[in-house]
Amino acid sequence: MGRKKSRKVGLIGVRKTDAPRVKKEARKPKKTKGNVAGSRQTVAEQTTEQAQKQKRDPRIGSKKPIDLKRHLIKEAPKPVVKPRFNTPRQELNAIEDDQKLQDLLDRQETKALTKAESDYVSTQLARHKVLCDLLGISIEENDDDNDPLDDFDAITIDDYKD
Repeated sequence: MGRKKSRKVGLIGVRKTDAPRVKKEARKPKKTKGNVAGSRQTVAEQTTEQAQKQKRDPRIGSKKPIDLKRHLIKEAPKPVVKPRFNTPRQELNAIEDDQKLQDLLDRQETKALTKAESDYVSTQLARHKVLCDLLGISIEENDDDNDPLDDFDAITIDDYKD
């Protein structure tokens, strides 16, 4: 008689424990035929996202050119804004209260001024004269000689007696 065949499915022998097992990641990927469904839309989206990521690379700095010689260029002086006055009286008071003009006039008596300083003094004095003429103020060189209190001591009672 012969051997009887069994319908059992299973291991015939004992499995070796030291046999190397192949992990799923280590297996070769299966070759696929054709593209995945909807691949045309996903590829287009990925390329635009990748292009944006490439533009936002933090290692790349600004493309704006830097002027390396800016310290050599002298900046133009700011234009001087002249104060506006409502009345000639206000302008006259401003000229008389000008501390810079007073300092220059004091210094003019002791030593010579530069051209810019002397021009400033002459323009301010000319404007002062024009404003005084406009307002009817007389400019006298020796105000000390016309002091009204000087005549106060010269008055005698005999002048008023009849």
